[in-house]
Amino acid sequence: MSAKQDPSAIRNIAIIAHVDHGKTTLVDGLLKQSHTFRDNQAEMSQDLIMDSGDQERQRGITITAKVTSVQHENYRINIIDTPGHADFSGEVERVLNMADGCLLIVDAQEGPMPQTKFVLGKALAAELKPVVIINKIDKAGRRIKEVEDELADLFLELAVHEDQLHYPVYYAIGRAGKAWTSVPEDTEADADLSPIFEAITTHVPAPKVELEKPFQMLVTALAWDNFKGKYAIGRITRGRIKGGDAVMLCKKDGSQVRAKIEAVYMSQGVSRFEVPDGIAGDIVQLTGIAGAGIGETIADAENPEALPVIEVEAPTLQIYMGPNTSPFKGQEGEFTTSRQIGDRLVKELETNVGLRVEPSDIGYLVSGRGELHLSVLIETMRREGYEFEVGRPQVVTIEKDGQRLEPVEEVIIEVPAEHVGGVQMELGTRRAILKEQFSSSSKGVTKLVYEMPTRALLGMRSILITNTKGTIVMNSLVTGYQPAGQALQQLRNGVLIAYETGTTTPYSLQTAEDRGAVFVGPAVKVYAGQIVGLNKRGDDLEMNVCKAKHLTNMRSSSSDGVVQLTPFTSLSLEQCLDFLENDELLEVTPKSLRLRKRELDPGKRKRK
Repeated sequence: MSAKQDPSAIRNIAIIAHVDHGKTTLVDGLLKQSHTFRDNQAEMSQDLIMDSGDQERQRGITITAKVTSVQHENYRINIIDTPGHADFSGEVERVLNMADGCLLIVDAQEGPMPQTKFVLGKALAAELKPVVIINKIDKAGRRIKEVEDELADLFLELAVHEDQLHYPVYYAIGRAGKAWTSVPEDTEADADLSPIFEAITTHVPAPKVELEKPFQMLVTALAWDNFKGKYAIGRITRGRIKGGDAVMLCKKDGSQVRAKIEAVYMSQGVSRFEVPDGIAGDIVQLTGIAGAGIGETIADAENPEALPVIEVEAPTLQIYMGPNTSPFKGQEGEFTTSRQIGDRLVKELETNVGLRVEPSDIGYLVSGRGELHLSVLIETMRREGYEFEVGRPQVVTIEKDGQRLEPVEEVIIEVPAEHVGGVQMELGTRRAILKEQFSSSSKGVTKLVYEMPTRALLGMRSILITNTKGTIVMNSLVTGYQPAGQALQQLRNGVLIAYETGTTTPYSLQTAEDRGAVFVGPAVKVYAGQIVGLNKRGDDLEMNVCKAKHLTNMRSSSSDGVVQLTPFTSLSLEQCLDFLENDELLEVTPKSLRLRKRELDPGKRKRK
């Protein structure tokens, strides 16, 4: 787009929703139906085009906000696809200031969920014009009328002013690329996403711009490639910019650094292309400013005025991360020292706005929004060749008026009726307060709404998934702070600990199986102090899992037959973090996850 084009032909929209309500799938449809790709391009047959990260594709969730754009008739529509999981809400907060309107997508069966409430509250506070899309209307359990009523209540609760109570509603099947202005009688009928394009151009306002004033832009995202280095991404607040212009980078600490714009880029689909210039109201990517960080302002060199820094809500969970101290250290990872881990965390801080890092002993205290937020970072570093150890997640408390406060979460659980008793018993031991409970005949499930401190949630998800045979749907959202309560008793049984370093044998693992659930298979190297299973009782038990059956004159190696072992329990990264107690660590390497005691020496452990 050239600067000659009218800014009134620009539309900036954020797509917001609860996790798995179909945001990224709908963006796929908008990209394909706006003829962004040629008919023979690979993207035309691809799903979740915007989820480009390895973990995003494997987990099926959006982790980082992405900016793309499509051309519809004479309009350039900049689309910001945001994550739906509460742990990545920092991503949502930092990108909403680039938009003038938002598409709020709600599942026709599930209705508004905790993250729907969070993202809509942020969008309305930023005075974005909402357009509601009730998605997945082809579901057998759809509740369109009830969902509309629930949305009306939600808007009534969150609206900043009366205008926001009047919002257009559309109906869609994102996966099929169909949308309607009213509920269709036949969802199989031919349709496309034209109503959504019309809604964006009609209901979302053009950006308010000051073209003739000096250039100013807040850096909202960063990208990087080997060709041009760092790209500073943001929406131009005022003025215009072109390659070769001198600018001033206004840093967070108040200092100013002179720089020169190398080139101006815009995105189209999944690629970026160079443009001669960018104008106020448009979202651009600038190269040449190596020192740019998220939340800093790039301004005209002669009139450098800084914009307000993006305010992101405080982290709620903290985890220790330090160099590996186990006997197997340095065997599987490429980067193992405290300095290498620290450098990688500093690099992560540039783009991960919800993260905090501070030095601690030989390692670091890393704070984030939740277990998923932290586990995605751990998994990313692990895949990059880092080897380190992490401690149990701890809640981040704050001091206010001389009182220590801890975060409180609203937890919404949907579970089949036969498992309600087990769920209530588990939450009762964690001192959760039941706010409301009602059965949904259309869904065949019971919905429970609890309020509980964040620390009581730690380790609960995997227990409930096991107890309900995987049928539970659980969502939580931090709602505020309350005075810190008394500590919870240990809710987990003791562990089985390897007594010596060696290689596990089927014979000794068979003995371990009688004492509890085993986490390692045969012929696996273990070390003294490593956790190899969960005890059936409350205390820890040391076992020799490397002992072989000795042969005698009376017995040959084949006389006792083959040992039949139960398949061992392999814990995922999130399950390992949930499992940890205060005196335990998780050793993370590119090849292995090993649970261990913080103190490996059994004598010292007993004295402690």
